[in-house]
Amino acid sequence: LTVEEREQLLICEDGFHAKAQRKTQRRKESLSRLFEMQVERSPNAVAVTFGNGSLSYGELNSRANQLAHYLRELGVGPEAKVGICMERGPEMVVALLGTLKAGGAYVPLDPAYPAQRLAFMVEDTQMPVLLSERSLRNAIPDYTGKRVELDSDADLISTYSSANLDVQTSADNLAYVIYTSGSTGNPKGVLVTHGNVTRLFDATQDEFQFNENDVWTFFHSFAFDFSVWEIWGALLYGGRLVIVPYLVSRSPGDFYTLLHTEQVTVLNQTPSSFLQLIKLEKDHGPTHDLTLRLVIFGGEALDLQTLRPWIADHGDQKPLLVNMYGITETTVHVTWREITAKDLTEAPGSVVGRPIPDLQVYVLDAHRQPVPIG
Repeated sequence: LTVEEREQLLICEDGFHAKAQRKTQRRKESLSRLFEMQVERSPNAVAVTFGNGSLSYGELNSRANQLAHYLRELGVGPEAKVGICMERGPEMVVALLGTLKAGGAYVPLDPAYPAQRLAFMVEDTQMPVLLSERSLRNAIPDYTGKRVELDSDADLISTYSSANLDVQTSADNLAYVIYTSGSTGNPKGVLVTHGNVTRLFDATQDEFQFNENDVWTFFHSFAFDFSVWEIWGALLYGGRLVIVPYLVSRSPGDFYTLLHTEQVTVLNQTPSSFLQLIKLEKDHGPTHDLTLRLVIFGGEALDLQTLRPWIADHGDQKPLLVNMYGITETTVHVTWREITAKDLTEAPGSVVGRPIPDLQVYVLDAHRQPVPIG
């Protein structure tokens, strides 16, 4: 590494990113306040759909407020961790929002996880409140804190005010705790603030232009941080969040039909999941007209050649194919790269791409020293 190369990597790049950071509109509000601002803009717009049911932004806000007022009475406030162990559905979104509106941070406890892992997470966080539902009482049988069942306690919760709360939650307060896979030793809880999430969307908005016309799928487990991108990508911009039933998420044919009937525009997939849709089209042909404008990959390494049949049928512009990379500790995404038909025939280098505008990425050798370009 020459002196000039080192300067280019460390000083010039830092200068570029500093300029990008100044351009990024840093939001100081919490996720819950930004959601409330969207409610004020479009209270009657549909926020969430699940099967044949739906909730408008106004209805979702009112339901979440009632739960938040109840949680405040139970002592939930800023930095308090609230466990959520629920099946995927509208009540889960109410629980997430209600927790944040009360000032708390949600800890997703996927009921599909082994009981031992769930018990470890409960013990590790020392959560004072657990939000769940009647059918999952045995998922965490030894919990000793306050257990709230959103279905069994619905009548009680409905007696609380549906007005927005005056809770001083800032961008620096904790928003959620998601546990890593635990591939080495015990799983570790990653603590993520409201500001970490809002800056992610601020930094990527110029590229993706998310808006009120977008329809997103809530496809992934809420204990996987790809779900953070799905949920807030819809709700912070006035879009519609389509909650994908678990069995539909495991059936490529049913999921493909859902993409058509719900007119989904933003699809987030691991490459292995998207490969199932590619195989479906390969076997049966494109059976529906899709309205996708973006397909965003994450969570796994992307093998470009697997996209060849899709690009042959759909091209590379509608939808745009974008590969993103990141880890839970850095709030979902760090780098991004558009994938084009040209990439299938030319050696593209890394498909991980370049950092989103307010972050930096360095390639280091075994001694943690920068390596030359290329």
